[in-house]
Amino acid sequence: MTPSELSRTVVRVVRSAVDEGALDLAPLRGDLVVKVERPRPGGRGDYASGIALKLAAAAGLPPRAVAEVLRTRMAGQPGIALVEISGPGFLNITLDRAAQDDVVRQVRDAGLRYGYGDALRGQRFEFAGPGEERAAVVVEVVVRLLEAQGALARVVQEGGAELPVVACAAPRPAGPQGPPPAPLAVLVGVDAARWALLRAARHDRPRTDVEELLAQRESNSLFRVRYAHSRSRALTRNAAELGFASEPGAVSEGGPLLALLGDHPAVLEGAARHHAPDRLARHLEAVADELLRFQHAVLPRGDEKPSAAHRSRLALAEAAGTVLAGGLSLLGIDAPEFL
Repeated sequence: MTPSELSRTVVRVVRSAVDEGALDLAPLRGDLVVKVERPRPGGRGDYASGIALKLAAAAGLPPRAVAEVLRTRMAGQPGIALVEISGPGFLNITLDRAAQDDVVRQVRDAGLRYGYGDALRGQRFEFAGPGEERAAVVVEVVVRLLEAQGALARVVQEGGAELPVVACAAPRPAGPQGPPPAPLAVLVGVDAARWALLRAARHDRPRTDVEELLAQRESNSLFRVRYAHSRSRALTRNAAELGFASEPGAVSEGGPLLALLGDHPAVLEGAARHHAPDRLARHLEAVADELLRFQHAVLPRGDEKPSAAHRSRLALAEAAGTVLAGGLSLLGIDAPEFL
C-alpha cells in the first residue's frame, strides 16, 4: 500500500463515518485531502496522519474523539494491521506485511516506470526555453516528470511559463581576466553536472566544487546513489552464483527501505506538481543510503543456506535498485551496473 492509496483509504473511512452519522462534517462535504507521512521521531507505526485534528472543529468534538471514530473503522480496512492514537489525536497506522510485500511486487511489475501515474492527466504545461545551463536542465526534467504523471508538457520558444532558478556560477579560471567560465558539464561531465544542477532546490545555488562533484566517495551524493544501484545488481549476480533468485515475501529487517519504496509514487507526483526535481534527487539519496545499510543482510553468511528470507531480502534490494535506476533516468542521468 502506497501513501497515496493509504490516503484514499482514510478519505473513504471519513466519508463512511459521515454517511453513518458518526461524524457531522457538513461544512466539509466538498473534496477532502488527507495527508499521511512518516511518523516523527518517537512515533509508532509505518505512517501517521493528523486528519482528526483537522476535522475536530467542524465535527464539534475533541480531536481524540474524532480519532477514535476513525480508528475503529480503519482497523478493519484491507492492508491495515493496526491503528493507534497518540498525542492530541494523531492516527498511527501500521500496515500488514502482505500490503508491504505488495510494494515490491508493484516495482517488479512496473520496472523503471514504477511511480508513474495519471494524477495530472488532461493538464497542459508550456515552459519558456531555452535558458541558461541550469534553467534548461530543470525545465527539461520538469517536463519529463509532468509527462510521467499524465500531463501534456512541452518547451516553447515564446509565451511559456518561466521557471526561475538561481543561476549556476561555474568556477572561473584564476586571475582577473580570461575566457568566460566553461559550462559545468564541460568541467565535470554531463551526469555529475545534471545532478549538481537538479539536486539543489531552484531557489538555492548548486554546488560547483569540481573536485567534490568528481569524487568517488560517500560525501558525493551522486556517487552514493549510483553505487547503491550497482550494489543491488551485484547482489543479484552473487545470489545467482549461490544458486538462488529473488522472491517477494515478508522482510522484517527492511521496513525503512520498504517504506521509502512505497513513498516513491507520491514523491514523483509531488516533484511534478511543484516543478521540483530536487525532491526526487533527495528521495533517491534516502533510498540509496537505506539500501547500503540493508545490503549486508541480503546474502547468506558463512555456512548459512539460502532461505525464503534471503530470497525476500534480495527481492527488496532489487526493487530498490530499480527505483534508483528509474529515478536517475527521469533526471537524465545514467545508472551503470558496474561502478
